[in-house]
This record gives sequence, structure tokens and C-alpha cells, in this order.
Amino acid sequence: MTVTQNDTPAAAPLLVEGLDRPGELERKLKFTPMTADGRVGVEVFPLYTTAQTGPGGPAASLVRYHPGASAAPHRHTSFEIILVLEGELITEDGRHPAHSMLVMPPGSVHAPRTEQGALMLVVWEAPVEPAEPVD
Repeated sequence: MTVTQNDTPAAAPLLVEGLDRPGELERKLKFTPMTADGRVGVEVFPLYTTAQTGPGGPAASLVRYHPGASAAPHRHTSFEIILVLEGELITEDGRHPAHSMLVMPPGSVHAPRTEQGALMLVVWEAPVEPAEPVD
């Protein structure tokens, strides 16, 4: 498993190898807590952020939901892609095990959670906003 990043502007890309070995990946990467938008038990390893792309710009992270983790209901202002690498993510649309991909369209609302934990690749085209719970 390899993670490399060159800090020089316009340099080599961030390279993360070993996505097929999530346990090893989690031990090698520095995940940080993410509490924005009412998240509880969530950590991220940012791949790129709005600090790099602008306040309304895209972002992407490897996201770890610990067992019992959740996010408050939020609305997507643009597309979001979630690829479940390990574990299971639960949304209003059901249970999504490892190797599932969700594409959340603009205007969609969800409150993702997990019982057993999950590791995901998440790509946000734009930041999300708080929303009322989905019935």
C-alpha cells in the first residue's frame, strides 16, 4: 500500500494504492474527525478540499464511519458520489454494502448512518446544506 503526495504546486498527483485492502489503508492514513453538518463518529482523509477549489467548489475524501456513526439530514446542492469500500452504509433508500455506489442527485436529502462501520470514497461536486429529516 502506497500513499504519496508532492507538496509542490502543479506537481505529481496524490497517489493512494491499496483500496482493495481497507484495513491496511486505514492504518496508514491520517484520518481526522469530521463534525460538520451534524456528523457523529465520522473521520476523513481529504483528497482535495474547498480550501483548494474555492468555497462553493468540489471536494473529495476517504470517509470512515465508525460503528454507530451518523450524519444529520442534509441536502445536496449538486451531485455526490459515494463508493462503499468496506462495511455498510444505511440511507433512506436501504442498506448499501461494500462495493456499492450511490449517486446522490442535486436536491436529494439523506441522513446516512451505519451500524457496523464503513469506509467510503466520497466526492462532493459542491458543499451540502442542512435539511429537514426525510419522511
